Amino acid sequence: MATIASPQRQIRAAFSQNTITVYQAYSHEIATPSLLAGRLVPPFSRERMTWIKPSFLWMMYRSGWATKPGQESVLAIEMSRSGFEWALAHSALSRFDPAVHASPESWKASQRQPVRIQWDPERDLYLQPAFQRSIQVGLGSEAVHRYVDEWTIGIKDVTVLAHSIRDRVAAGDIVAAHDLLPVERPYPLSAPLADRIGPTD
Repeated sequence: MATIASPQRQIRAAFSQNTITVYQAYSHEIATPSLLAGRLVPPFSRERMTWIKPSFLWMMYRSGWATKPGQESVLAIEMSRSGFEWALAHSALSRFDPAVHASPESWKASQRQPVRIQWDPERDLYLQPAFQRSIQVGLGSEAVHRYVDEWTIGIKDVTVLAHSIRDRVAAGDIVAAHDLLPVERPYPLSAPLADRIGPTD
C-alpha cells in the first residue's frame, strides 16, 4: 500500500480542544520564577520579540537538548488556541513568498503586523534536518503582552524529559526515545489563516 507523504510546510503540535502547547527555552533565572508564577515574568523582557515553537524536536535542536547558554530550561507553555490563531491572523512571513504575496511591495507592507512567521526545517531525533518544515511564531509588541497576560494557561518544565530523550538517543535506543516524544498532530487551519501563513498541501 502506498504511503502519503506529509506536506512540507504544516503546523504539527500537541493540542486539545481549547489549547495548544508551544515550547521556549530560557535561563534558570527566567524559568524558575516563571514556573512559580504560571506565566513569563521578569527578567523575561516584553520589549523584544519572543519566539514560540510547537515542534518539540525543533526546540531541542535550537537549545541543544537544553544545554546551550541561556537555554538550559525548556518550558512547555500551554496557551489558548484562540490566542495562537489571533497571532497567526496578525502575522507576516519573515521572507517574501510568491505563493502568498502578490508582490514584494505587498510583503513589505505586511511587515507592520506584530507577529512574524518562519518555516524552518523540522528535525529528527538526531537533530538533523528533515524534509518537512516547522513553524516558528515570533510575537512582538501587542502580541507579547497578550501572550503573557491573556493566552498563557500554564507552564511546565520539560527539561528532564529533554535530557531523558537525548540520553536514549545517545545510547542508540531510538525506539525508547521516540516513545517519550510528545504526540504532535497536524493542526487544523481555517482557509484565511492558511492563506496568510502559507502551508503546503
